[in-house]
Amino acid sequence: MITNDILYIGVNDRDIDLFEGQYVVPEGISYNSYVILDEKTAVMDTVDQRKKEDYLANLEKALDGRYPDYLVVSHVEPDHASSVQAFLDRYPETSLVGNAKTFQMLSLYFDLEHANTLTVKEGDVLSLGKHELHFVMAPMVHWPEVMLTYDSRDRVLFSADAFGKFGALDAQEDWLREARRYYFNIVGKFGMPVQTVLKKAAGLDIQIICPLHGPVLKENLGYYLEKYQLWSSYEPETEGVFIAFASLHGNTAQAARKLAEILREKGCPRVEVSDLARDDMTEALENAFRYGRVVLAASSYNGGVMPFMEDFLHHLKGKSFQKRQVALIENGSWAPSARKTMCDILSQMNGITLLEPSVTIRGSVKDENLAELETLAEELIK
Repeated sequence: MITNDILYIGVNDRDIDLFEGQYVVPEGISYNSYVILDEKTAVMDTVDQRKKEDYLANLEKALDGRYPDYLVVSHVEPDHASSVQAFLDRYPETSLVGNAKTFQMLSLYFDLEHANTLTVKEGDVLSLGKHELHFVMAPMVHWPEVMLTYDSRDRVLFSADAFGKFGALDAQEDWLREARRYYFNIVGKFGMPVQTVLKKAAGLDIQIICPLHGPVLKENLGYYLEKYQLWSSYEPETEGVFIAFASLHGNTAQAARKLAEILREKGCPRVEVSDLARDDMTEALENAFRYGRVVLAASSYNGGVMPFMEDFLHHLKGKSFQKRQVALIENGSWAPSARKTMCDILSQMNGITLLEPSVTIRGSVKDENLAELETLAEELIK
C-alpha cells in the first residue's frame, strides 16, 4: 500500500538476464504498476508481458471486484506497455489515457481500433473523485511520448522511468549505485529534457515518487531530486579518477594499474579501474560520468585502437559524455595509433579537455614510462 487509496500491483522479474537486451541485471528488475481506488478507478501502467499473468492476478486482487475506469499509459516501451492488450482483453471497456504521441506509438504494437481512448495534454486534469490527476508531458525522458502524472490529493508523482533503478524490489542493495547506472545508461543522453521536467516538478508539492522501476520513494526526496539535477547537468559527482583500459597482451593493463597505484600513493581520494574487455560496460560508463577526470589506456590495433576501447568511446558519445578532463595512454610496438583514434572520437564530444602529458608505451612498460606515469599522476591530482 502506497497511501490509503493507492496500491502497488507491480511484479519482480528475477528471471531476466539482460534488461533491454543489453544491460546485465544480476538482481533482476521490477516492473511497477499502481492502482488508485476512488469513485472511479485508475490503473497506472502495465508491465512487461514476461510477467503479465502475475500482474493481472495482482490487479484483480487489488480491484476486489471493481472494474477499472482508466488505464494511464505513461510510457509505451514494451517493458511497461506490452501487457496493454492483455489488460484490454480482460477489461475491454476501460479507457486508455495517454497523449497524442502515446496512441501513435501504441498503435505500432497493438490494434487500437476498438479501444476507448482519452487523449490528454500538458496541464489537463482527470478527476477520479477525491483524486485529481494532473498530466505533465516529459518528451524524451527518454521516449517522445513519455508523460508524468501528479495526484494532487495524496501529492504523489507517478514519474515513468525517471527516478528508477535496476534491481528487483527485494534486492538488498544501495539505491544510489544502481540508480546511477540505470540513469546514465537509459536516460543519460537526454540531460536537457530531464532538466526541463525537473523545473516542472519544482512547482509541485511532491511527497511520494512512484517510478516504473525500483522502490517507491517516500523520504528525503530532496536527495533524489538533487542527484537527478546533478546527473542531468553532466557535472562530476565524486572527486577522484576513473581509469578504463583495453589491453592486447597485458602491458597496457600493467600501465593502467600502475597509474592507479601511484595515484593512491599520492593521496587521490578515490580511484576506480575497469578492464573494458572483462568488466561490465554499463558500470564503466557509469563511472566515466561519475568522475571528473578519466584516463583511457589502450593498445593500438589494426591501425586504430583496441575494439573494446573504441566501443566504449562510442557508448560515451551516444550518451552525450561531456565536461570531463581526459588523459590518454597508448601502447604500440611498431606503429602507435591508439591515441590518434581516441582523440578523433573524443573530438566529437562537447567540453572534453585533454590532459598532458599523454603517455606512449612501445611494448613493455619501461622506466621512462614509469616516470611519465608519475608526471601524469601529478597532473591528475592537481
